[in-house]
Amino acid sequence: MSRRLHPRVTQAIAKTLLWAFTGLTLLILLFIIVNISIKGLPQVTSSFLLQDPQDMGRHGGIFSTIVSTAYITLLAIILASPLGVGTAIYLTEYTREGWATRIIRFGAECLAGVPSIILGLFGFVLFVLKLGFGWSILSGGLTLAIMVLPIIIRTSEEAIKAVPQEYRQVCCSLGMSQWQTITRIVLPSALPGITTGIMLSVGRSLGETAVLLFTAGSALRMPTSLFDSGRTMAVHFYILAREGISMPNAYGTAAILMVSILLINLAAYTLMQRMMRRFS
Repeated sequence: MSRRLHPRVTQAIAKTLLWAFTGLTLLILLFIIVNISIKGLPQVTSSFLLQDPQDMGRHGGIFSTIVSTAYITLLAIILASPLGVGTAIYLTEYTREGWATRIIRFGAECLAGVPSIILGLFGFVLFVLKLGFGWSILSGGLTLAIMVLPIIIRTSEEAIKAVPQEYRQVCCSLGMSQWQTITRIVLPSALPGITTGIMLSVGRSLGETAVLLFTAGSALRMPTSLFDSGRTMAVHFYILAREGISMPNAYGTAAILMVSILLINLAAYTLMQRMMRRFS
């Protein structure tokens, strides 16, 4: 006859395993951060940040890649945010659960699961070839917007759903229209979650490589318009490391990317906490 473990023993074993898994995850993250910091931060100087790449990236800095990264990321977020938030508002406030909402959610989930290399090929065929935008900031931003759209839709939808239904009922009893309720009560209350989703999209955009190789190109010159090709920091790091052009510059670029993503996540967390205190 088998003997069952005491609930306290089971609880202690489960807690120990969870702590071990959490610690292992943190150790892996710490190892990556320390390894890149040791090899990359010594390369980060004012000249490295403010000079353009020279001799295919063997010398000089990464200023043009920083500008290209900012242009493409900003364009993608500007295009994807209104569409994503608008879709979330439609799904939560203007429709009932039915075949239409299920199709939209299924489409967003499928889009989120498409490999980035496939999205890159799609963007290459549609924006670069068919629409004639060429390898450009515009092609890269449009394709990147499609990639981050599901993230914004899902996070915004969950944030809007989290707003208590009583808020809407009170607004209705006061004679407010549905649009007034959404813009003055629901969206301000859901803003922390929506902002978090947008910031997560920014972090995803900063580290993307495959999509932009096929759409934005890899030109090292400074982009002066939306139709110029540009090399982002992630693409620059990939090319330097893959072709062995300059591993010190590759690690320096990786360190800048890592610090940028860390700062964005910290800013998103701080902003979310302030908004939650403000609207609580």
